[in-house]
Amino acid sequence: MNDIQFLDILIVVIKAVFVMVAVLKLAALNTWLERKGSALIQNRIGANRASIFGFDLAGIFNTLIADPVKALFKEDFVPKGVSQFMHCLAPFLGVFPVLISLAVVPFGPPIKLESREISMQLVNLNIGILYVFAMGSLAVYGTVLAGWVSKNKFALFGSLRATAQMISYEITFGLSILGVLAAYQTLDLNQIVNMQTGTVLGFLPNWGIFMCFPFNIIAFVIFFVSAMAETKRAPFDLPESESELVAGYFTEYSGMKFLLFWLGEFAEIVVASTIVVVVFLGGWQLPYFDLSTTASYITGTSFGNFLNFELFSYQFNLIPWVGPIIAMHVFLIKVLALNLLQIIIRWTLPRFRYDQLINLCWKIMLPIALVNVLATSLFIAYGIY
Repeated sequence: MNDIQFLDILIVVIKAVFVMVAVLKLAALNTWLERKGSALIQNRIGANRASIFGFDLAGIFNTLIADPVKALFKEDFVPKGVSQFMHCLAPFLGVFPVLISLAVVPFGPPIKLESREISMQLVNLNIGILYVFAMGSLAVYGTVLAGWVSKNKFALFGSLRATAQMISYEITFGLSILGVLAAYQTLDLNQIVNMQTGTVLGFLPNWGIFMCFPFNIIAFVIFFVSAMAETKRAPFDLPESESELVAGYFTEYSGMKFLLFWLGEFAEIVVASTIVVVVFLGGWQLPYFDLSTTASYITGTSFGNFLNFELFSYQFNLIPWVGPIIAMHVFLIKVLALNLLQIIIRWTLPRFRYDQLINLCWKIMLPIALVNVLATSLFIAYGIY
């Protein structure tokens, strides 16, 4: 193996670790945002018991240290007569597809390293959006398996609810984005982000939500609602509604297995927010400013001279890195804002009845999505866009 091949493998490994750590850290951060956010909404204090040297950091030690340690040492309960392998497989199937779905998401523009251009994307697929949908649809198997293998009627009812809910909202999930993809004329997420530069209608950012105005705004609302329903969280948490089904499909799970289901839900929030940002909100793009021109702005300035330096006889030029680093932070801020919005909605709206949940999808959102796709297609076909 030569040095070039080794460097290529090393870059892929670093990007894989970065993506995995990023989604896990964001999911963990969401658990803290949920606990403290719900406490603020309900006028409570929230988690604040665990501390280190008298500092609790607003409950961070509770959420990120004390709770995981407690889950690790809890008894792993498996119901009598149940296959232990299948019981362990369910939480794995629930969280693994969610984690790997971010492999195709571009979280920044390419970074130049000498003569090499490193894409801020683990895998560049020309059908990236289909890959995300495929991985998202696999998550239902973990939910169904958890309810079936538990030999518990409440868990079984929860898994049946989850099956109907996730399959139903996957239809509106896919239909809502068809018009947007027709406008982009590509399934490559990297190209979709690159096309969201400049302005539309003279003053609005040329983001997906404003393309084919106003049809994509409707598509955005349907897509966002469907994505929330796919995460199985309130007001769409019928598969695990405590007041009806104890804890739903993971009633018979404890310790780290329960924590995996919980982590999977919060990771789904991250994935949903990420896809919304990439498709509808410009990805890592800033409105009215091209981040690819950042290097030309700072070259020759005192800050640029600081980033272009010599150390141990090696010349380092970090100026081309400034734009991608800013872009990654822009992307992160957008994702965190949508995560916070989902948490606020979760603690603001009451839970639907199950018939209301299904009626919302099949009788309201599905007809609107179909009409919106037709209107967007005519909009594009007749050259209005």
